[in-house]
Amino acid sequence: MLSASEEEKILLIKAYAEEILAEDMTGHDKAHIRRVVQQAEKIAATESCSLFIVTAGAYLHDVIDDKLVADEAEACKAVVEFLSNIGLDAQIIEKILHVITNVSYSKEVLHGKTDSLSIEAKIVQDADRLDAMGAIGIIRTAYYGGKKGHLIHDPQRMLQQFATKEEYREGTTVINHFYEKLLKLQNGLYTDYAKRVGKKRHDFLLLFLEEFLEEWGECKKD
Repeated sequence: MLSASEEEKILLIKAYAEEILAEDMTGHDKAHIRRVVQQAEKIAATESCSLFIVTAGAYLHDVIDDKLVADEAEACKAVVEFLSNIGLDAQIIEKILHVITNVSYSKEVLHGKTDSLSIEAKIVQDADRLDAMGAIGIIRTAYYGGKKGHLIHDPQRMLQQFATKEEYREGTTVINHFYEKLLKLQNGLYTDYAKRVGKKRHDFLLLFLEEFLEEWGECKKD
């Protein structure tokens, strides 16, 4: 449970994140933040962790994402200044930064998965990835792909192994994104709670792809 002082700071953090992402049209909007926070709080209730760090990290997890901000370094500097201005000490700020700098899937694509994350970072990462799975994950993938001008599907387009963040950000097709990212998320979840929820959402992704490829007139991919 958060203290009264922590609750006040969380309200300020929430407002900060929502202001930065208010105009987002890629599926990383206020509704996404709300879902990630709610999921992170559910996971946190099953783990030994700092609820304040989890909640703050969940609200801020996208505010320094390079696909959403013009300058990641400047965005990170702004977050540190904001957190300092609302009265958080350097140690707490460092823990929050550890969370939000380790959420992005692109980092894992390039550098591999690590088990050196704090429990708070694992919780927020799990919550964020659950929102990329299941029915909402499907809608967000199509929404993001449309925003970026990606094709829905091209059976001749080979699946990619990305060597750079630029290649990953460029993307391929909406359907290829399922194989290049979404279907890999379940095996990377850390917490037992997320694994249980993720199994159901992963199965729904497979069901969707089977129906999609049948309607497209294509055999299911291996």
